[in-house]
Amino acid sequence: MAVTKAMTKAIPHEKSSKAQEWHMQMKYENDSEGDATYYTTTFSHMAIAADGDFTAAAKGTFSLADLTALCPVSQWDAVFASQVASVITSPVVPPVADKSFAVPS
Repeated sequence: MAVTKAMTKAIPHEKSSKAQEWHMQMKYENDSEGDATYYTTTFSHMAIAADGDFTAAAKGTFSLADLTALCPVSQWDAVFASQVASVITSPVVPPVADKSFAVPS
């Protein structure tokens, strides 16, 4: 299982030339598109300086690593692994009706 993660969106919300909030999205992919084990999902997070998530600063001072650190990546990792397990690795198999069953007399 090769999982890749990529930040696909980072939108700063500014006031007085400083980012006060960041709206971020990160895309997770299991394997490659077209593979039987391919699965993807996108997580979103809003980090807010006023809530203590980060110190307001000019948007250009934030690196990819800084923005990634603002996201709950370990939580997303666990959720994605669970999703892959339930959809790809160990999908729920529904019961099959036995229409030939006869009620015993």
